[in-house]
Amino acid sequence: MDIVLIRHPAVALDPGVCYGHSDVALADAAEISASALALKLAKLQVPAPRVLMSSPLTRCSALAAEMANDFGCVLSHDDRLKEMNFGDWETQRWDQIDRALLDEWAANFEHARVHGGESVAQFVGRVRAWLEAFAQTRELSPAYVVTHAGVMRVIASLVLDVALERCLRWSLDMAGIVWLRRDDESQQWVLARWNA
Repeated sequence: MDIVLIRHPAVALDPGVCYGHSDVALADAAEISASALALKLAKLQVPAPRVLMSSPLTRCSALAAEMANDFGCVLSHDDRLKEMNFGDWETQRWDQIDRALLDEWAANFEHARVHGGESVAQFVGRVRAWLEAFAQTRELSPAYVVTHAGVMRVIASLVLDVALERCLRWSLDMAGIVWLRRDDESQQWVLARWNA
């Protein structure tokens, strides 16, 4: 089973803004990004998708729609593929959020909800539910999933059995590709590519 996770390209916001669950537009046309990604995927010899799945947020869904059209495959959207909900911090600059609140969040990283949105544990649970459902459907492989950095890191953490805190330190560029492969016999996942 192959799952190819694709991070959305750059968004039309200034750097340093928190925009987890917020629906923001892409900085460039989705067609341009889709063409560039198709070339990159071909160069990496990633198998073409049977299905494309996407976060419903515009920065992912616009790209996914172009890619589904280019590959001639079905596109589905799933709310569980959205980025983490940062509540009151959404669309604020990270450097303007009260430092004491950031410290409180960091002190209880897994369960704190000082921003009023999702805790990391809630976010992981949501993504885990999607992954467990996906893993039961071998006929969907290979699947391309256009989503967000947080979702990609949670999926990698779960399937590779690596602490999420460690995955958070792994570089993941805009429009970065993470290719995961599961051996159907052993049920073991391997990382074929990270941030390609």
